[in-house]
Amino acid sequence: MDHRLLEIVACPVCKGKLSYDKSNQELICKVDRLAYPIKEGIPVMLEPEARRVSIDEVE
Repeated sequence: MDHRLLEIVACPVCKGKLSYDKSNQELICKVDRLAYPIKEGIPVMLEPEARRVSIDEVE
């Protein structure tokens, strides 16, 4: 994941900052507890495609 892209991409729900989870290839919004998948190097920033993240995963 290009760190320049990570600096400009935001959660589509709350417009907050996202964290990159390299092992799961996801961008995580800690506020909304949503994980957006990265498929073939492209972040899928659609709320219906995101999975819910548990509180344990966020921390």
